[in-house]
Amino acid sequence: MVSSGFTNLEVDYCYYFKWFENSYIMLLLFIDDILVAGSSMKEIVNHKASLAKKISMKDLGLTRKILGMRINRERKEAVESITG
Repeated sequence: MVSSGFTNLEVDYCYYFKWFENSYIMLLLFIDDILVAGSSMKEIVNHKASLAKKISMKDLGLTRKILGMRINRERKEAVESITG
């Protein structure tokens, strides 16, 4: 990830981030799972396409659950929350 311009968070080696001019992408890595989040869907799509050229991966779409936690989305209110 570092070779792709991402910075590793020193406190948690599973977390990487990359800043662009007006947006950012965050990657959370856990064994063989990658959760991609960010402020720009364009940058997310571009990064996933670039990553797919380097490693074998399957896009499972929107995340509903990770590490036993549920991710809830309320699109009308533009709110996302995580429950355990």
